[in-house]
This record gives sequence, C-alpha cells and structure tokens, in this order.
Amino acid sequence: MGRRVFLVVLDSFGIGAEPDAVEWGDKGSNTLCACATTAELKVPNMASLGLLNIEGALESPYDVDLVPVEAPTGAFARLREASAGKDTTVGHWEMAGVISPRRFPTYPNGFPPEVIEEFERQTGRGVLCNKPYSGTQVIHDYGREQLETGKLIVYTSGDSVFQVAAHEDLVPPEKLYEYCRIARRILTGKHGVARVIARPYTGEWPNYERTSRRHDFSLEPTGRTMLDVLKDDGQDVLSIGKIYDIFAHRGMTGHVFTSGNPEGIERTIEATGRDFTGLCYTNLVDFDMVYGHRNDAPGYARALSYFDERLPRIVAGLREDDLLMITADHGCDPVTPSTDHSREYVPWLVCGPRVRAGVDLGTRPTFADVSATVLDYLGAPALPAGTSHVDQILKS
Repeated sequence: MGRRVFLVVLDSFGIGAEPDAVEWGDKGSNTLCACATTAELKVPNMASLGLLNIEGALESPYDVDLVPVEAPTGAFARLREASAGKDTTVGHWEMAGVISPRRFPTYPNGFPPEVIEEFERQTGRGVLCNKPYSGTQVIHDYGREQLETGKLIVYTSGDSVFQVAAHEDLVPPEKLYEYCRIARRILTGKHGVARVIARPYTGEWPNYERTSRRHDFSLEPTGRTMLDVLKDDGQDVLSIGKIYDIFAHRGMTGHVFTSGNPEGIERTIEATGRDFTGLCYTNLVDFDMVYGHRNDAPGYARALSYFDERLPRIVAGLREDDLLMITADHGCDPVTPSTDHSREYVPWLVCGPRVRAGVDLGTRPTFADVSATVLDYLGAPALPAGTSHVDQILKS
C-alpha cells in the first residue's frame, strides 16, 4: 500500500489571539489556556508531541500552570489564518488550500425581509426569532411557540450561518433537511452565507435537547482543494464527521457521519487498520458545538483530555509511511463572555515513524501549509497556496 495521512481537526481548538483579533472582538482569546483554567485539562500526549512548545501557545491573560516538555517527539507549528473569517468553512477550506479573502455575510440584526419572506413562501411555514441567538437558548425560548404554531425557528450568530431549528415531532429531520436545502438555494450572491445548518431537537419544555442529527449545507469551495487534487490523482479521500458537509460533498471517495467526538475518534482508529492510499480527514465537532459555544470550559477541557487519552491508539495504528496531523479550524474561547468563535492561531502537530523529533516550524502565515505538506508527501500535484514542510519534517 502507498502512503497515508491522517488529518484530525479538533474543531475550535485555538491557541491564542491573532494580531487582528481585536477587529473581530476577540482580543486576548486563547482556547487552550481557557481550558487550562479548569482542573480538568490533562493532555500529556499532545504535550509530548510539542503542543505546549508551540510559539506563543501559552501567551494569554489567563493564569495557567502549563509547562512545555524538554524534548518534544513530534514536529509542531502555529498557524495563522490568512482568510477573512473565523468559522468552520473558511478554516477547513484554507487548510485544504483555498484562501477566502472576503468575509462571508453576517446578520447581527437578523435576515432581511427578502430572504425570510422567500423562505416562508417556499417552505409554506412561518418563521420565529430571526436574530442572533444561542442555539440552546433559542429552543428554550421559542420551542413551545413552535409546537403551537408550526413555524420554523430561524436564527444566526456572529458567524455566517442561517440556522433552522425544529422539534422532531413537528418536523422530522429529513423534512428539516429539505427546508435547509431550500434555504441554501435562496442564500446565494450577496446573501451567500457560508453554511445553512439544520438543528433538530427533541424533548419537552423546558428540557429540550438538540440531537446528533444536525446537518450542514455549505457553499461549494471557491477553488480547487487538496481533496479534489487527491481524488483526481486516483488516491483515496476518506472523511469522518462533518468534513463531507463542509466541502459540499466534493472531493471524497468515502465518508462516515458520526454522532460526536467519541465515535469520530473510534472511526479514526478503525481507519488506521484499513488498506488505502491517500488522506483520512476527521473533524471532531463536540469541542466547538457542545462546549465552546456553551462557554463550558470544564467540559471542553474534559473533551480534550479524552481525545488525548485515546491519541496513543491512533498513533499505534500508524504504519511506517504514515503521518498523523492534528490541527484546528479557528478558536472558540469558552471563558470569554461571547459564545461565538474567536479569531485565533491554531496548532499543527505532526507525528509518525518517519517524522523527526522536535522540529519547530515556528509561526506559519496560513493554514494552507497543511494542504501543501499533505499533497507533497502523497506525491500529488501542488496547489498555489501554502508551503510544504516535508523536507523539514521527515528524517533524512
């Protein structure tokens, strides 16, 4: 079999505010250090690879007791986002080689009448809320009215998202997905939000709960990604978690949806035992969706600790020519008052039998260095964005 790369995205695991974070309302954010303010953070395996040795990772306004290891076993870097954004879509696109210079539209005052009225016309249902809202609070505040009226709960956030929440007893998930596809067709051009998100929930007031049947409907990437390149090159591109949706189902040869981090980690471990050549791309969404957006720092720290505890099993499955990369797509500091994403640097850890220990790549100017390195290592054609670090990372 040929070479394999396992790319794992710890969704929203930022490691410090970027220089322009103040412009995004994120001055001082550091998701890693925010989690370290709790007693729950235990990440010895990522620390061993070099997580705490990354340039600037421990710089924050938080008082934390984190100490870099003396001899990291992996290669490591801090990645700065070159795109104009701080969300899932632009973060993943950039690490796949597509930089987005323009911000996607956001709606701090809700969506305009021409969007809502057309959505109501095509779905045949009215709309409730239509403003920025916490995803858990919005179903608490509007859930009973939804069940009484049959209307759809539409809300947004600081990100470029059009979210539709519906109780599964009123709107079965497949019907909700149909409504979201309608919204996706409406939301183009100047209203081309990055993602339309279906948010099904169940239960009775006041104890409504969102389910794992969330589904994202993304714009197609605006350029050719490393997934497209690898697939066209005849290599395998396996996606685990919401990667399939983030890239609008493009550039993959196989995909597995997951119910959350534990299943995503297990599917990744299982993938190390499969015979394939190319890329296995995993997104672990719970860090962001379950903990970051709910300002649950202890929960976020426990989730990081759980991943770290399972990390040796992923590493143990690596073959002689395999690489494991761990990174993130943006931040979501769970200590700041905001429940939105934060404009942060992200970590990049690389390990495997052929990786030189202790390679400090410093701060890189774009997430696209990930795709450039992946494509170079797998012998696939290069994309314009990013710089490959294969020569620095590999043992001579």
